[in-house]
Amino acid sequence: MSSRISTIDILHLFISPGHNFGRDRLEAGDYPTLEVDKVNCLAGRGLEGDRYCDHKPNYKGQATFFSYEVFEHLSNQLGCTTKHVGVLRRNIITRGIDLNSLIGVEFEIQGVKFRGMQECSPCRWMDHAFSPGAHKAMMGKGGLRAQILSDGYLITKLT
Repeated sequence: MSSRISTIDILHLFISPGHNFGRDRLEAGDYPTLEVDKVNCLAGRGLEGDRYCDHKPNYKGQATFFSYEVFEHLSNQLGCTTKHVGVLRRNIITRGIDLNSLIGVEFEIQGVKFRGMQECSPCRWMDHAFSPGAHKAMMGKGGLRAQILSDGYLITKLT
């Protein structure tokens, strides 16, 4: 199944040159999460400049998506309204789509084709990066891991 998504807004785009979280025996890294207005999507490789670009062949998380609606709900639920969505370290922050509905689906945004692979499961570091309880609260709504099927650029929503 393939679908073109016309109702989705891209609110933020992030890349990071290295890993900070998910390393069980090491302290958190200090690689920055960089917000960009435009990102180059490279088919089968990842987002140019991101830590997962050329990570390994057929990698399921060449790009990660996260719903801003989920971020707002999480912020209110945990009483953590001072954090920025970038601390979650997902690449593409969207509004207007249930990302779990794209698992197993080929879709297109701004002319770039993706395949939704699986939920981007939260790790225990979310309790550290966002707020205690975030790991548990994000279960089932941690975002979407996707493969990039065509080259092209994504830009944030113009206001």
